Amino acid sequence: RGWYERRLREFQTFQHYFKQINLSSLNSFNMMGVNEEEEMTDEQTGTTETGEKTQLKTYLPKDIEAGEELTPDMSAYEMLHTFRARASCLSFDVLKDRLVPREGYPVTAYTVAGTQADKGKKNSVIIMKMSNLNREQKEEEEDKEEEEKSDDEDIEKDEEDEKSKEVLETAEIYHQGTVNRIRICPHSTDAKTYVSTWSEKGKVHIWDIGPQLSSLETASTNKEVQKVKPVFTFGGHVEEGFGMDWSPTRQGYLLTGDCTRHIHLWTPREADWLVSQQTFSSHHESVEDIQWSPNEEHVFASCSVDKTIRIWDDRAPHHKACMITVPEAHSSDVNVINWNRTEPFIVSGGDDGILKIWDLRKLDSHAALFKHHSGPITSVEWHPTDSSVFGASGEDNQVSLWDLGVESAEPLVINDTEVPPQLLFIHQGQEEIKELHWHPFISGLLLTTSLNDFNVFKTISV
Repeated sequence: RGWYERRLREFQTFQHYFKQINLSSLNSFNMMGVNEEEEMTDEQTGTTETGEKTQLKTYLPKDIEAGEELTPDMSAYEMLHTFRARASCLSFDVLKDRLVPREGYPVTAYTVAGTQADKGKKNSVIIMKMSNLNREQKEEEEDKEEEEKSDDEDIEKDEEDEKSKEVLETAEIYHQGTVNRIRICPHSTDAKTYVSTWSEKGKVHIWDIGPQLSSLETASTNKEVQKVKPVFTFGGHVEEGFGMDWSPTRQGYLLTGDCTRHIHLWTPREADWLVSQQTFSSHHESVEDIQWSPNEEHVFASCSVDKTIRIWDDRAPHHKACMITVPEAHSSDVNVINWNRTEPFIVSGGDDGILKIWDLRKLDSHAALFKHHSGPITSVEWHPTDSSVFGASGEDNQVSLWDLGVESAEPLVINDTEVPPQLLFIHQGQEEIKELHWHPFISGLLLTTSLNDFNVFKTISV
């Protein structure tokens, strides 16, 4: 198919978006592979700051040596922006804002994140408005403008550049302890926008961030961390946890799982929530992630340090609610799972660095396995509208984009290294990447959080 050939060509040309620069010799690399014995064309060469031409080569991720750094090859991006919050954020979520699906630039994105502040500093829930996100200007466009502009136009161009810079506006709510995980209720209304947080203190809080969102639309944004009482707090978990998910099909229903293997079901009432005292406890070790089915309102999945993935039905008695168990789903901890919105697939990632696709119609074995990451997988998520595409992040400081629609069984060979043909794109430049999320309304827009910052980007491949 035409799109298959196009994506394959894009992968071969832009498989990685970074040039690796040796600061002592200024040798640069990018995606354009070339045989060293062949004559280099202009498209197969780069130019150093001294004007020296250098050969361009395909780059595959590896450890960065002393005197080297990574800089982005913007020809592989439609958009790339970096934002830094007051403190590191382990978890975030993208708000389904009221700006509806949209195309064109600039764009605006709303997110909510939870901090992991340094010892002795306050943690908070940060509501963020990222605006004026513009498309990257390609190098040839910049060269053409440079040739055509006069001195007066230089000044105007500087003013335009200043106006086109991305803008980050925030509002913060004080949070007791590090936020292990944060999720936005998908059934928020104009009156209330609920957000749940898992605290390292072992409590789960629910907040209404509606007032903070409203403040971001006014000039009177309060820059101080506000002390706001949670709408509801549950302290019944024995220990802290990470598993948390709001139901997409039943308004206000929530699941939370802790490090002692217990999963609690939250049922909404008129003014608060009823949290079940009986727990779903078939796992033998810590519950790492939970996902409601996108279309079966009583069904959910979970994964655990016990290496299993389990499928549950909350209508059954708690001790019989685990309907399916996938033993040894990974060779070590299963860290994350995500349920495809339109197809019967779940993607999982483990401490073994492996990504697996599971067909719910036949769970006795995985439907696909991808080994690319060299560290534990930290996050996975299916594209919101393209059911064959998903993204993953790992402790190897990589974000990888995959397309199951590429059906070739033969691996690509780049620099004597075999690469899965389904691998569309590799994004780097962040350290300790914790989570990634696709924007639900801006096609192809991906957001990631790491030790130091957030990346907001859109590649040419998705």
